[in-house]
Amino acid sequence: MNSFSHRSSLACLLALAFFALVSVKSQGAAVNETFPDVTAFGLEGDIPSLKGKVVLVDFFASWCGPCKASFPVMQELRKQFAGKDFIILAVNLDDKKEDMQEFLSKHPADFSIVRDVSKKLVETVKIKTMPTSFILDRDGKVRAVHKGFKGDETKRQYIEQIESLLK
Repeated sequence: MNSFSHRSSLACLLALAFFALVSVKSQGAAVNETFPDVTAFGLEGDIPSLKGKVVLVDFFASWCGPCKASFPVMQELRKQFAGKDFIILAVNLDDKKEDMQEFLSKHPADFSIVRDVSKKLVETVKIKTMPTSFILDRDGKVRAVHKGFKGDETKRQYIEQIESLLK
C-alpha cells in the first residue's frame, strides 16, 4: 500500500470514528444508560427522592398539544400505581412560569412538577419532540423512551413497562 492510500484510509477511519462519537453523544439519555441526576440542574420546584423508585420523567410545555392529552393519562397512572414505588416527575420547559401555571389550571395534576428554567436538563437529555418521557428503573437506568404521545397506545406501553419494572 502506498503512502497516499495509507493516509487516505487512515483519514477515512478517523472521520468514521468522529461521526460515530458525535452520533452517540447526540442521543441524550438513551435506553440502558443512567438518567442524569435531576437535582444537579437547578430545577424550579420540589424534586422528590427518586432513589429506589420506578420513575416516569415527562418533559412538557404549555404550547404542546399532545401534552394536554398526556396529562390526564399520567394522572390515571399516578392513581393506578399509588402506594407502589412509582413516581411521576413532570419537567416543564416554558420560559414563563405563568404559562406553566395556566396549563396546570386546565390540566390539574397531583404528581411532582418542576420547571427547567435554565434548559440545562433538556439540553443534556436532548429533547427534540414534545412531549418526551423516560421510564426509569429503580437504579435510575432508562428502560424506555417515548417521543410524542399517541393516546391509548402510549398509555398501554406505559402500563406494561411500569408493571414490569415494579415486579
